[in-house]
Amino acid sequence: MRRFLDALYLGAGCLAAFFMVGVLLMVLLSIGSRLAGIYVPGTDAYAGYAMAGAGFLALAYTLKQGEHIRVTLLVGRLQGLPRRVMELWSLAVGSLLAGLLCVYSWRLVYQSRLFHDISTGTDATPLWIPQLLMGLGTSVLLIALLDETVLEWRGQRQTHSGDTRHE
Repeated sequence: MRRFLDALYLGAGCLAAFFMVGVLLMVLLSIGSRLAGIYVPGTDAYAGYAMAGAGFLALAYTLKQGEHIRVTLLVGRLQGLPRRVMELWSLAVGSLLAGLLCVYSWRLVYQSRLFHDISTGTDATPLWIPQLLMGLGTSVLLIALLDETVLEWRGQRQTHSGDTRHE
């Protein structure tokens, strides 16, 4: 199971990187086409979709790599059981919020598909297609947070609290 979960997080991270390259390509295409005097419709919209996809798909991978910004003002001062309780509480609240975000992301995809929502730009993209990336990203984030909660509960979680290079 551990190998599968790690592969899931890595896969989501790689997919996020793919969409970051997509943002770059859309921006370059937009700039290049403007300089050439050619109109390519939808490049701004597709760059935005790719950026949103990259952001949501990177959430779980970033969490599992210990790169999310954490406010350790309180947790950093705690030791032993109080720290563990605070970590479990934080992970449980995070899981709850990620679960709500996940449910409402998929609900948005469903409603956009049901009502045939399309973008208002010149690309007229059905909005449920880029919204799928948000649903996938929040689903993998929820799995990652539940995974972290279980690992903390078992005492197997590797914390990155000593590493304060980003704080």
